[in-house]
Amino acid sequence: MTTPVPYVHGYSENEARRLGDQADTLAELLHADTRYPAGSRVLEAGCGVGAQTVHLVASSPGMHLTSVDISEESLAQARARVRAHSDAHTSARVQWHRADLFDLPFADGSFDHLFVCFVLEHLRYPLKALAALRRVLKPGGTITVIEGDHGSAFFHPDSAHARAAIGHLVRLQAEAGGDSLIGRRLQPLLTEAGYDGVTVRPRTVYADATRPALVEGFTRDTFTAMVAGVGAQALAAGLTTRADWERGIAGLHRTAQAGGTFHYTFFKATAVRP
Repeated sequence: MTTPVPYVHGYSENEARRLGDQADTLAELLHADTRYPAGSRVLEAGCGVGAQTVHLVASSPGMHLTSVDISEESLAQARARVRAHSDAHTSARVQWHRADLFDLPFADGSFDHLFVCFVLEHLRYPLKALAALRRVLKPGGTITVIEGDHGSAFFHPDSAHARAAIGHLVRLQAEAGGDSLIGRRLQPLLTEAGYDGVTVRPRTVYADATRPALVEGFTRDTFTAMVAGVGAQALAAGLTTRADWERGIAGLHRTAQAGGTFHYTFFKATAVRP
C-alpha cells in the first residue's frame, strides 16, 4: 500500500464540519451538471468524510456507487453522513471500501464512471493515481475531476498579510507532498494519464454583501477556516510570527464583512477512457 501524504488540514471535528459546509455551499456550482444514469457503476475515489458523497447520492439515486478512502476513520464518518442524509434504500446502494487509489481492489473496467473531488491536491503522485484509476474504468467510460487552486484567491480589501497566510498554506501542502495549485494542471495531467476528450471548465465563486450565503458558507466557513486551521503548523515551521499570522487571518475575515469581496476559482474536468 502506498504511504499516504499527510492531510495538511488534519482530521478534527472542525475539519469534518468545514468539509461539510464547503460541499453544501458549493453543491449547485460544482455538481449541478453531474448526473449518472440509473444502474450505472460509479466509483468515488477518495470519498473522505462523505461530504461530496451525499450530493452524488442525491443527484443520481439510481446509480450503484462505490466509495473508497484510505482512512477507516473517514469512511466511518462518511457512512454516518450518508445515512443521515439519505433514506435507507438509497444509502444501501453505496458500497464502502478502504483502499489505496494506487492499488485498487477492482478488476479492469469495473466502473462506468469515476468521480474524483479534492483528492489529487493531496497526492504526491497525482499522475500515477489517474493512471491507476483509468485501469478500473471501462473503455468509453467517463472521469470527472474537481480541484481548487489557491492561487486564484483574490479579495477586497487587499491584505499583504492575508496573501502571505494563503502562501504559507500552499507551502505547507507542497512540503507535505501535495499541490494546492493543482486546478490549473488538470488538462495536462489527464491527457498525460491517457484520457481522451479532456475538457476543463472553471467554476468561480464570487462573494459579496449581495450573496450572504456565500459570504458565510464559503469566504468565512470554508476558505478562511481552512487557512486558519494550519496556523499552528505555520508557526511551528517558522514561516511567520504569531502577530503576522493573526493579521493575515484578520485580513481574510475582513473580506467577509461590510464592503468586502472574495473570489476563488475551482476547476472541473471531464474526460473519457479510450
